[in-house]
Amino acid sequence: MASRKAGTRSKAAAKRAQRGSSNVFSMFEQSQIQEFKEAFSCIDQNRDGIITKSDLKETYCQLGKMNVKDEELDEMLKEGKGPINFTVFLALFGEKLNGTDPEESILNAFKLFDPNGTGHVNKDEFKHLLLTQADKFTPEEVEQMFAVTPIDVAGNIDYKSLCYIITHGDEKEE
Repeated sequence: MASRKAGTRSKAAAKRAQRGSSNVFSMFEQSQIQEFKEAFSCIDQNRDGIITKSDLKETYCQLGKMNVKDEELDEMLKEGKGPINFTVFLALFGEKLNGTDPEESILNAFKLFDPNGTGHVNKDEFKHLLLTQADKFTPEEVEQMFAVTPIDVAGNIDYKSLCYIITHGDEKEE
């Protein structure tokens, strides 16, 4: 009887784990999951399916940062609350990105500043709004944003492309 109860508990735990991981995968589009898989593979230097301190250290070395402190690496690994396999890796990114609005919501917000439906907003007008309205940006934050923002020669922002960058990342990072 006790072994049957233990078996039932482990099956229930497995189902909960499966549900938890399936929720993680539903947070992202398939293309995003593929990008995360590629990133995970780059970090998992020994290809054992788990990101370890030595994997992180080697990744930093390949990026030219040779003097990463063990404490810093330990702090990164603690965020996983256990071994960091791909599902945990994805969950960590899901937690970090959870505050991002869906692309459609961001597009609708930009459309308020584009009554003619051109797909563009003027850079200078947009900069003024960012610096003076609601959750005001600092000048440095505006410049950081403009560094990845598609702006044409007339000084107009292609906000559809910007929305994609906000929700999927900068294409130039590849």
